[in-house]
This record gives sequence, structure tokens and C-alpha cells, in this order.
Amino acid sequence: MAQEHTNPTGHERIETSNFLMIMLILVTIAIGGLVEIVPLYFQRSTTEPVPGLKPYGALQLVGRDIYLREGCYNCHSQMIRPLHAETLRYGHYSVAGEFVYDRPFQWGSKRTGPDLHRVGGKYSDEWQRLHLAGPRDLVPESNMPAYPWLEHAQVDAASVPPRLKAMQRLGVPYSDAEVAASAAALQGKTEMDALVAYLQSLGTQLK
Repeated sequence: MAQEHTNPTGHERIETSNFLMIMLILVTIAIGGLVEIVPLYFQRSTTEPVPGLKPYGALQLVGRDIYLREGCYNCHSQMIRPLHAETLRYGHYSVAGEFVYDRPFQWGSKRTGPDLHRVGGKYSDEWQRLHLAGPRDLVPESNMPAYPWLEHAQVDAASVPPRLKAMQRLGVPYSDAEVAASAAALQGKTEMDALVAYLQSLGTQLK
């Protein structure tokens, strides 16, 4: 006698349907992601700046753009984890309130070079300039590329007010007066000036 064929139902139906299984997995991942992410938007420690935090100045903001342009984030993270070995080497662990004005964040996970989140004030401006122009002159074992052209490349001062205006639209509290004055403040500045100013601002709110 031929066995009667019945259509799968319930759990068996899910396991035998690739499409249904994929859709349910995607729904599960989406719900899990929302549960993890949405509460952060209502948590004060992740949405409010730490005491004393100020937006990047015009020169620092240009320096940050140069940092991104030159791909510094490919080798340097800006996220110190709350582990004894990390805080011993780099300083106070990073907290979310330090990054509320960063667009985008530079946390990263790749460390060919050291984490830079607390590098602000660790070295002098002159040390930073020499290190950027010729890393092995100061750190013989370094495999960091040199950036000597930054010393001679002039900042395009006219491009700065639109940058601040864009950040203002993203919620960074720049005043209209700061936006208007930014071009004049950067006249005659080099890209090296800007990158050093950015590096010297990193992680100085918490020590």
C-alpha cells in the first residue's frame, strides 16, 4: 500500500523551507539588534557629553578630516577598554560621553600602532610634528609611514565654514559666530598644524 503524503506543519515546515528559515532568522536578528541599540538612545551616559567636553575647534576639526583622509584609523584605535592592561598603558578607559560630538566615531579595533584616545598632551607639539614627518627619527622600530608633505600643505580656509555648518546640522553646538569666524582663524595654517591640534585634543576631558 502506498504511503499517504502529508504536507509538513509547524516546526517541520520551517525546517524544510529555506525561504521561511531565512526570513525568520532575519526577523530574530532585527529584534535582537533593536533590543541592544534602542535603549542607548535614552541612556544619559551615552547621549550627554562628559563635563567640560567642547566641540572640536575649527583647526582641530580640519585635523580630524586629515586624520580620516590619510587613513590613520586603519592602524590606530580610539577606544580604551576597561581592562587593567589597557588602562595601565593608555590611561582612563573610554566612556561614551566623550564621543557625542564625533561624526563618525573613531573607536576602531585595529592596533598596528598604539591607541590614541589619551594621546592629547602626552607629547609636545614639536614631538608630534617630528614624529609625523619622520616616525623612525624618534621611534626606530616604528613601521608608521611618514607624512612630511603636511608641513607644507596649506589648509583651505574657505572650505572650513561649510564643514562647521554641516556638523552644526548634525547637532554639534557650534554658534553662527564660530562658523563665520572659522575661515579667518585658519588663514596661513598648514595641514600639519591642524593634525597636531587634533591629536593634542584627544581624550583630554578625563585623566
